[in-house]
Amino acid sequence: MSAAESKPAPEPKKDAVLIIDDEKPLLEAFALALSGQFDVTTATSVREADFILHKQAFKVVIADHLMPGGNGMSFLVRAREEYPHMQRVLVTGYMKPEMLMRSVNEAALFRYLLKPVEFDELIQVVQDAAKAYDASVASA
Repeated sequence: MSAAESKPAPEPKKDAVLIIDDEKPLLEAFALALSGQFDVTTATSVREADFILHKQAFKVVIADHLMPGGNGMSFLVRAREEYPHMQRVLVTGYMKPEMLMRSVNEAALFRYLLKPVEFDELIQVVQDAAKAYDASVASA
């Protein structure tokens, strides 16, 4: 057996996803659900997420809407301006339909998810968002 045959093939690089939520159990559950297919980074505040975004590139960012110290919607609007190809997903417990529509437009959301979020739906949305990122970059 040659040396080349004994080395396992390198794993393909996973798409990077950032999840922001102040509720640690939910943050950990989302991260666990996605970690099999994605390179997941988590943040418990908008401030921490801003710091992380300046250090690493992500294809998809998932943000909870209501958090102490800044809301996810404002964060996603800023992220759209700075990282236009990164796909944005908002998670919310409840929003009035008119606020939701405004939010979708202002942040150019890929999708929004209403709590409680099914893990299968979360995984599918992130897979679709990562594909949308690739298409966006390819056409740029």
